[in-house]
Amino acid sequence: MKTVFDVAVDPALVDRSLAASTFAPMWLDILRPDYPPLTGVLDCDLLVVGGGYTGLWAALHAAERNPGQKIVLIEANRIGWAASGRNGGFVDASLTHGAENGKSRWPSEFDTLQAMGLENLDGMAADIERLNLDVEWQRTGMLTVATEAHQVDWLAEAAGAGEGEYLDQARVREEVASPTYRAGLYEPDTCAIVHPAKLAVELARACHEAGVQIHEHTRAVSVASAGGGLRVGADNAVVNAERVVLATNVYPSLIRRNRWYTVPVYDYVLSTEPLSDDQIDRIGWRNRQGVGDCANQFHYYRLTADNRIVWGGYDAIYHFGRRVDAVYEDRQQTYRTLAEHFFITFPQLDDIRFSHRWAGAIDTNTRFCAHWGTAHGGRVAYVNGFTGLGVGATRFAADVCLDLLDGAPTPRTELEMVRKRPLPFPPEPVASVGIQATRWSLNRADHAAGKRNVLLRTLDAMGLGFDS
Repeated sequence: MKTVFDVAVDPALVDRSLAASTFAPMWLDILRPDYPPLTGVLDCDLLVVGGGYTGLWAALHAAERNPGQKIVLIEANRIGWAASGRNGGFVDASLTHGAENGKSRWPSEFDTLQAMGLENLDGMAADIERLNLDVEWQRTGMLTVATEAHQVDWLAEAAGAGEGEYLDQARVREEVASPTYRAGLYEPDTCAIVHPAKLAVELARACHEAGVQIHEHTRAVSVASAGGGLRVGADNAVVNAERVVLATNVYPSLIRRNRWYTVPVYDYVLSTEPLSDDQIDRIGWRNRQGVGDCANQFHYYRLTADNRIVWGGYDAIYHFGRRVDAVYEDRQQTYRTLAEHFFITFPQLDDIRFSHRWAGAIDTNTRFCAHWGTAHGGRVAYVNGFTGLGVGATRFAADVCLDLLDGAPTPRTELEMVRKRPLPFPPEPVASVGIQATRWSLNRADHAAGKRNVLLRTLDAMGLGFDS
């Protein structure tokens, strides 16, 4: 059974559209201040390892909780260089990678998780306003679209459960004019869009203004207990800290046992040149919602402030050995597939050209959303596993890390989601075989009206997710 995306697209059109694209994250084409590397020995109350969203929110909120403490943040590369500068800029309220994942794993606390997710999104908006962060924040809502007949019922059921407003084919195409759309589900309050790299840069500015000492090009290599505190070794420095937050996302954790819980999966993205007024008129999209489709191998896309379309998803590529390596990023096969799917979705934009192409590694775990832990007698807290839906959830995750370090129970730390960790991935070659078989099965389900085969049903029964 073919899907809407199993349609031939003129190779010459794809060639022309990609010919002048720059291999680099479009978001990082902005001015960014430099922070000096750390050398020598430094003492502090709190050390944050990682200069992405999680680390930045943790440092900022720690400074606001206890203004007198000395807080240091170190980053191996540049602030926002990794996932925080490469994602689509969707700020979703969900802490559980969507309602279905949350309901299936934590049914008794799902309502609480939903409320906390909305509270976190509102809190993020308030922080951005309070701190005057220039991040191109827009609370546009999310439009989920059905591109296959069986997906229409899924959206109708979700609307019936109160998860959004159902839009039939005519209404959804009034919102965004694509011939592939059969229906839609609009959630006005659960999603915002943002310039992801500006968010990282502006959070770093807010941290600096709050007294946080930031050092780029400072790679942490070890953590060990030392007396009543911790000693973190870096390339050319040593930091003695009372407490540590590890916010290293997809990169190998300094806590070795935690490395079994995530694998790096590569996500690929294209960005168009800015659309003209005429091109915007061809597709509508006047309400600027974030858009995603219902497939297991789904696409996500949104408009930027200067009217580029950022178009990503579909291929999620795992490479044997769990390595994070820049060599995996320039995958021409995937960029061509994304371009083909773009022109199937918007055939009226056959004159468009892509300005940028890029990729990044997502930290994926077996439950599809963040997990936490502590080490060294509770003096180290860490979080991993956002699985591509972390722009908003990182703020919540950072607060959980700070709560864990404080040691007193809070409504956040009492959540089963926080107290229990997911199942780890097996070692190679089993991990690679299982992941590739699962990916093949998800693709097959998309071609079989959503019907899940024995492997997927078994994984569902084991609580291993793999539903998107």
